[in-house]
Amino acid sequence: MLRKILMVLYTALALGANVAHAQPDLKALADGDMKKLALHAAPIPLPDATLLDEADSASRLSDWRGTWVLVNFWATWCAPCREEMPSLMKLQQTMPDLRVLPIATGRNSVAGIQKFFEKADIAGLPIRRDPSSELARAMGIAALPVTVIVNPRGEEVARLIGDADWASPSAQAILSALMSD
Repeated sequence: MLRKILMVLYTALALGANVAHAQPDLKALADGDMKKLALHAAPIPLPDATLLDEADSASRLSDWRGTWVLVNFWATWCAPCREEMPSLMKLQQTMPDLRVLPIATGRNSVAGIQKFFEKADIAGLPIRRDPSSELARAMGIAALPVTVIVNPRGEEVARLIGDADWASPSAQAILSALMSD
């Protein structure tokens, strides 16, 4: 019961913040899909959970501390997730100081992920899985896709629910501004 209450509270905090309350200077950069981006008034500590790669080797979200990370929760069966993946790849290519970390949450076979990556010509993005949805549940992810921007201290600073063009000039401008602070 306490876990459910914490999940609801976490989701409310994450969704309650918006561009106007967080960083007004970034609001002017928000165009198109980026208008859906909720920037938090204060960073939110993230839970840690085990992630698996394609060889079932374990890693943790905290392994990426020290760098800006764009965490994208997705699934192979999610059409909007599949549609936005090429823009995530382009973002990684354009902004190499930012780590793009797609996390396939729930039941996603390694073969299915690899097949999608091949078919969609996705390269340069790591394969990470949250097969039991432990991290997704702990972060209040209720639908897919959801993208979370994580600062170098491992804290969530923004969240976008739904698909977006992450290679857009607006997305890159916002990310560059965040990373320059």
